[in-house]
Amino acid sequence: MSEAVNKLHETDFSERAKKILAQEPLLSARDVEVTFSLRGKKLVAIRRTSLDLYEGETLAIVGESGSGKSVFTKCFVGMLDKNGSITNGSIMYDGEDLTQFTEKDWLRIRGKKIAMVTQDPMTSLNPLKTIGFQIQESVELHQGLRGRAAREEVYRILEAVGIPDPQRRYKQYPHEFSGGMRQRVVIAIAVACRPQILICDEPTTALDVTIQAQILDLIRRLQKEQNMTIIYITHDLGVVANVADRVAVMYGGQIIEIGMANEVFFDPQHPYTWALLSALPQLGVKGEKLPAIDGTPPSLFNKIQGDAFAPRNKHALNIDFLEEPPMYEVTGTHTVKSWLRDHRAPKVEQPKSIQRLSEMNLSSKGTDPNAYHPHLDPNRETLIEVKNMQVTFGTGRRKFVAVDDVNFEIYKGETFALVGESGSGKTTIGRAIVRINPITSGEVLFKGERISGKISREMDTKVIRSMQMIFQDPMASLNERAMVDYIVSEGLLNYHLYKDEQDRQEKVQKALQEVGLLTEFSSRFPHEFSGGQRQRIGIARSLIMEPEFIVADEPISALDVSIRAQVLNLLNDLKKSRGLTYLFIAHDLSVVRFISDRIAVIHKGRIVELAEAEELFAHPLHPYTKALLSAVPNPNPYVERSKKLLVYDPSVHHYEKEGPKWVEILPGHFIYGNSPEIDGYRKELGL
Repeated sequence: MSEAVNKLHETDFSERAKKILAQEPLLSARDVEVTFSLRGKKLVAIRRTSLDLYEGETLAIVGESGSGKSVFTKCFVGMLDKNGSITNGSIMYDGEDLTQFTEKDWLRIRGKKIAMVTQDPMTSLNPLKTIGFQIQESVELHQGLRGRAAREEVYRILEAVGIPDPQRRYKQYPHEFSGGMRQRVVIAIAVACRPQILICDEPTTALDVTIQAQILDLIRRLQKEQNMTIIYITHDLGVVANVADRVAVMYGGQIIEIGMANEVFFDPQHPYTWALLSALPQLGVKGEKLPAIDGTPPSLFNKIQGDAFAPRNKHALNIDFLEEPPMYEVTGTHTVKSWLRDHRAPKVEQPKSIQRLSEMNLSSKGTDPNAYHPHLDPNRETLIEVKNMQVTFGTGRRKFVAVDDVNFEIYKGETFALVGESGSGKTTIGRAIVRINPITSGEVLFKGERISGKISREMDTKVIRSMQMIFQDPMASLNERAMVDYIVSEGLLNYHLYKDEQDRQEKVQKALQEVGLLTEFSSRFPHEFSGGQRQRIGIARSLIMEPEFIVADEPISALDVSIRAQVLNLLNDLKKSRGLTYLFIAHDLSVVRFISDRIAVIHKGRIVELAEAEELFAHPLHPYTKALLSAVPNPNPYVERSKKLLVYDPSVHHYEKEGPKWVEILPGHFIYGNSPEIDGYRKELGL
């Protein structure tokens, strides 16, 4: 980025900082402590934390799962669980202390003055009521409108949140909307109350990058129109870079660092903030390990002595284990809870990845020069071959073509990525390759042998042993009533792939150790593990069959940044040690770029572009690929706010006279288009 643009953004942030410092807080939380009673034990979820919120600002709260982000903000809207209570501190808003409110008092504030957009739009909407009814309820309750006037207001709100044809959509139910549209409905319900403060709890976690960008843009526009103050709760630092004026970092039930977005991103002071930023795939070097955070967050059932992050902190001082650090002022808008800021502490340099962040613009990417690329090896071996694959669901009028005329090869030892929006056919292709979904036409070859359609029992067993799948949701894909020992060894039990009970147990223990889990975990149940640990159990279950090929279906989409780094490192390590080959399915292109050798972009069941990872980022050709890349979040706030979002419009293609074909436009770079389009792409490349 140019120096001039950097200066412009720096000025922008400093102006906002002055504006914030000049006004009184809109909401002020002081020494808040929240305690939960669980199974006769006390869990202190929020440990004497303070926060000021200012009018018109956007504050992002970031941290790992369990750090207290959602619990803290639920105190502002009176939505704590029944077994949780505020046991210390005050939350002053509009001259009143919210900690003293009864449920009757909350009815005056909740929704009307402070509203919340929850994480999962499907669970927060009533499946039995139309979305029009649900928004109108909010309008009638908080705006006092009735009948036709209320309905007209609902139409206006639906249009404001980007839902077309509001009269028709008013009568539809939640299941008739896509994930992105459901999230818009939840936002519509929240803004229908015209609140002063809007709390958005992970509003874009389950959404594609393109839909995510649209939702963030929508919230920003609504904020300007209604002069709202917004709190974002998220673990996606790209989202934070896009929206936040200020950033608060939480760990172990406390805010440990807070400052303007540019201060926290470019001059972070707490080792935990360093670790969070360093774990981003965008800052990693391809072929090298991502810096992951060792260990796990502290148990809040126990009294924490000293700094909660000390056991995981490579720069921890002796005092970190003995005494809790105070809040140190870095600038007028930037404070940090770390002993490293004490004048007696030794000087510790920030990690190099943080220093690189200010130079980052996504056009260049660090790559290990010694990295091996299987697809470039002249003696490469084709492991998987997909020829003219078509997958359909339903019959007759209800027939739906999910995947159409798909062709590609995966070479032994490579990571081949499939990217595209939800519903594009990525998972369907992965499931078809491992024979979960039957294919309608075409064929799949494994080591030159056909494995699609009807095959012999021996071949079927060979496929099951040679190919495994890691599923997207680590909780839903594990049997919650079974112990880890059984879950991991299920494949061995089904196909009698062990000599005796001792051999089976040894294989389970070896698989658990290989994915970084303790052997004693085998006697536990899935609910006793974190999301990252559950995903490791899923990987161990795949590895125990000693496969050659693994379909990894969105294996990290539900995980925190730090756990994401651990799982990506694990997948890369296993690839090297076991000689594995991956089909990596994802919608997060920053992750795909870090882990994959080649990338295929899929849209509505057709692959539209395929190229080496770096080539695709350097020279995207298809309009859909360009739209996907333009929406990838960048953890540099200056770059993120300067980027131009492209929206893919299928009407740019004119296939009436001449249909599209699959063309190799450069060695290894394939594109889907007709002759005029191919000529245009060639001109773009300067050929």
